[in-house]
Amino acid sequence: MNRLATLAMAAVAAVTLAACGDSREVGNVGVDWTGNDISIDAVADPEVDGVVCHLAYFNRSFIDRISQGNWFEDPSYSALDCSVTGPIMIGDISTRPGGEEIFKEGRSLIWKSLRVTRVYDAANNSLLYLAHAREIQQGSGKMSLSVIPLAGEQVTWTNGAPTATP
Repeated sequence: MNRLATLAMAAVAAVTLAACGDSREVGNVGVDWTGNDISIDAVADPEVDGVVCHLAYFNRSFIDRISQGNWFEDPSYSALDCSVTGPIMIGDISTRPGGEEIFKEGRSLIWKSLRVTRVYDAANNSLLYLAHAREIQQGSGKMSLSVIPLAGEQVTWTNGAPTATP
């Protein structure tokens, strides 16, 4: 039993240290007396300079994990808003309808993750950012969308702008 307690304490310490010092985190709002929080991260698009997305998501407390009995999973809910922070420089982005993932963070021990996917809408000359959960079973309908219209912005395409689809 002593060995199990030591292992549990080591695991808690490792998780706590891993959560400290996240350079993406710009805010952390306490929502109740049990220690549940909403974290806010600034997510930069690695292929698009001049755009930043702010992603808010729920972090369950130790007390909530004990009372709910689900130790290894955080909820899938998230909110996303993206904005222009300067001249936009677009690198080598996917123009496929499925877009490409720019951010991923685990929300459970094994299978669930929170992701941000960028989609280019050529017909409307816009970048769409979709925050969504990916789950092995039953998927997830919880999502959030933010749009950056490129018309009227100072935009440079490093590989030339794609043509609009009819």
